[in-house]
Amino acid sequence: MSTRRSRRRAYSAITAASACVLLLGTLAPAASAQETRGLSIDEYVRMYDHPLGSQIARVEGDQSTPATRQQALRTRDRGADGQRVLASVPGIDVSGWQKNVDWQHWWNQGKRFAFVKATEGTGYKSPYFAQQYNGSYNIGMIRGAYHFALPDRSSGAAQANYFVDNGGGWSRDGKTLPGALDMEYNPYGSTCYGKSKAGMAAWIRDFHDTYANRTGRWPVIYTSKSWWDQCVATGHGFGSTVPLWVARYNSTVGPLPHGWGFYTFWQYTSSPIDQNTFNGAYDRLQVLATG
Repeated sequence: MSTRRSRRRAYSAITAASACVLLLGTLAPAASAQETRGLSIDEYVRMYDHPLGSQIARVEGDQSTPATRQQALRTRDRGADGQRVLASVPGIDVSGWQKNVDWQHWWNQGKRFAFVKATEGTGYKSPYFAQQYNGSYNIGMIRGAYHFALPDRSSGAAQANYFVDNGGGWSRDGKTLPGALDMEYNPYGSTCYGKSKAGMAAWIRDFHDTYANRTGRWPVIYTSKSWWDQCVATGHGFGSTVPLWVARYNSTVGPLPHGWGFYTFWQYTSSPIDQNTFNGAYDRLQVLATG
């Protein structure tokens, strides 16, 4: 089976599900043939865009149901620190697979924040980023950008700089979240990208420090407990600086990755679109955006 066909199959479920709930705009993104490597925009996305959580859903599965999604929105789970969550804010995340998003639709659904894919590695920029990033902001959402890491392709510093240079920065406007680093299973090969746990922690540290130097903020880290414990494990110290965005497609967050005592964001389902909750009241989300 060709690589292209494999990727199409891998994401067919994502696009089919998203089509049920996303309303597409009428404007196509602006991207030149050079920027899309001579491919059409949609083919470019299918070939090179790995949505946040796509590899976690592929490897770990999505056990969410309508009942677990309702439970997640109630958010009365005890976290790893033993504290009961008493408030939450619903949000979504999107990538090039969702194309031009009807943000009014999602605002009407009660979503109040969004993360938008900006980049992957040092060779992919989402052609739909501007419509999604600006559209979520203009409708009133607090928004942030995310970067899908490919740690075997280039250094953490190189990818942090590429991310910041292509939409992943931060501004103290009260509506922009610090950028998120998406760490998950390798879509092209070995689970941990051929790195030891110490090597992966060093790569993330390189990204972390570079992003902080460029923006003045620590990045959010998105991951699952299974991938993180397998590829990074203990001794990294990110829990002292980095907000955790954890993926677990079930009714509760469950145990957290090594190094964190609480989570900031929880991606609780990938169906029919990636849905998340912020662990706190809306005014705390504003504090995170303001810095």
